[in-house]
Amino acid sequence: MYLHFDKYHGTGNDFVIVNNLRGDVQLTTEQVAFICDRRFGVGADGLMLLNSHSTFDFEMVYYNADGKPSTMCGNGGRCLAHFAFRNGIQKEVLVFDAVDGLHTAIMLPNNWVKLQMTDVLTVQQHTENSFELDTGSPHYVQYVPQLYNLPVVDQGRAIRNSPTYAAQGINVNFVEKIDQFLHVRTYERGVEDETFSCGTGVTAAAITTATQQGKYQVAIKTKGGELSVNFTKNADQSFTDVWLSGPASFVFAGVIEL
Repeated sequence: MYLHFDKYHGTGNDFVIVNNLRGDVQLTTEQVAFICDRRFGVGADGLMLLNSHSTFDFEMVYYNADGKPSTMCGNGGRCLAHFAFRNGIQKEVLVFDAVDGLHTAIMLPNNWVKLQMTDVLTVQQHTENSFELDTGSPHYVQYVPQLYNLPVVDQGRAIRNSPTYAAQGINVNFVEKIDQFLHVRTYERGVEDETFSCGTGVTAAAITTATQQGKYQVAIKTKGGELSVNFTKNADQSFTDVWLSGPASFVFAGVIEL
């Protein structure tokens, strides 16, 4: 079997994307893990299928690098929308279905894509500097000093595999405010390593900056580049009108034998 794919990245968070609008692609867990393997396959943080949908523009199906179906991926959703646009669904505003519900993607200049994320109903604060919330995927957010000297993999893995989170896993974000940017480094479950960027992770980090109700725009820096998160904090402590904006970059197209 020969599989045609495109390679994309969103601020260094990289993906293999397969056009499955005809519905003829079915991949096993082992095949997805092989494709995502950085030594023996294409190499990626995850794999996505562009599926057709009877009502909306398309369906997003996402797999982590370990080959298992996963929860929402923000950078992946932005890249998949760009891929869909390049592959015939040429609308400036796209609406698609994903594992956490409907998303709207807006095509912006310079290959930027603005993606509406799920509403966040609650934020659980564990300590003065640590939080837990779900932005389509579960996230732990911890504010730290000297972010770029932090052993993110070791500390992230310890939290992800702690008794509280070991069964379901959690993504772990370490955050520091430097100048006008919120700097974020993320250890991702399913990849089990630090990624260069995480869309749902930077969204989670941005939301934890809200100290009072109102509209917010937060500038983000990750190892892979810059992103922006907009949202509204409401009187009931929920967060709505959440948008993640950033580049969606096509890298190359290829064929792999499975």
